[in-house]
Amino acid sequence: MSDQAKIGKPAVVLLSGGLDSMVSAALAREAGFEVFALTIDYNQRHRREIEAAKAIATRLGARRHVVLPLDLRQFGGSALTDDIAVPKDGVGPGIPVTYVPARNLVFLSITLAWAEALAATDIFIGVNALDYSGYPDCRPEFITGFQNLATLATKAGDGGQAFTIHAPLQHLGKREIVEEAYRLGIDPALSWSCYDPLPDGRACGACDSCRLRLAGFSAAGRSDPIAY
Repeated sequence: MSDQAKIGKPAVVLLSGGLDSMVSAALAREAGFEVFALTIDYNQRHRREIEAAKAIATRLGARRHVVLPLDLRQFGGSALTDDIAVPKDGVGPGIPVTYVPARNLVFLSITLAWAEALAATDIFIGVNALDYSGYPDCRPEFITGFQNLATLATKAGDGGQAFTIHAPLQHLGKREIVEEAYRLGIDPALSWSCYDPLPDGRACGACDSCRLRLAGFSAAGRSDPIAY
């Protein structure tokens, strides 16, 4: 699709409030899409992200921003949705306890539902498979599989309409994502990545997400503007 054809075309952007989702949303806007932002309030430990998502959606001029409640604490099974300590000793081998069972599959399914209701065929998600914690639902194979599933699972797909799942950060490292944020002119201070904020509201600086974020800013030769 040409850039001219994208201008004003609706795209649903999964906006968590983190740095990656912020950059993904800004890239959708830069490409000419009209942004419809979706934030899932899954009753996660790091609820500061919800406020970040609201600020980002406003800053990017989203046509609409939906914050949808979905209480995954009813299921648990993750340090983000259960009484399990968030690891603070670095990114290790294997899938960490901060993995939320099937989160991106669930979230993309809801995003797809809104896209179909809007007659939109473009969905953006800010996953990447380089500097991440090893979550299986961030891998390219998952994105490709879900795009195929979207055609099989929808009335639009049954009618011959193809969906495109855009993962523009898929093969970028955190340094490149930080650099993209500044190139796009969107303030990283609006975003929030910490899994376990301190009681005074600062980021912990020690969880996997903080470590990856800080390493990205350091590699880019910049200081992270949020408080630690």
